Amino acid sequence: MPNKALRILIADEQHFHRMIIERLFNQLGYYRVAPVQSLAPMLTLIEYGCEPFDLVVVNAALAAGELDVFGYFLDNRQVRHALIFDGQRVQLPLIPVCEQQKIQVSHAALPDLQCIQTLMTIVDSSSRERYQRYVS
Repeated sequence: MPNKALRILIADEQHFHRMIIERLFNQLGYYRVAPVQSLAPMLTLIEYGCEPFDLVVVNAALAAGELDVFGYFLDNRQVRHALIFDGQRVQLPLIPVCEQQKIQVSHAALPDLQCIQTLMTIVDSSSRERYQRYVS
């Protein structure tokens, strides 16, 4: 059962890509999705948001040459998990989806339903663990 309160941010220059990715999340029951088309609004939403994003899905090419996205997400408390896709285009090392990682890098041009399902299993379980610690 998906946690419908999870906050998800999608960043990609292509409107069609943002729509495809958002619909994948919608198919799985996630509707708190904010799509942005460029680096500046992504950074603004992350830095000035009232609460952290549970997941940021970003096209690696969006920040190419302007920002080390891997390093940015690694140390950012406003982002709990990140998926950087199309990483091959900007020569990021492949880091497959696994439970121990805060950041995953995919060389796929777009994440598919299987990738999103696997990732959301991790994000959902992480949010349940935070909630359990909070109420304990």
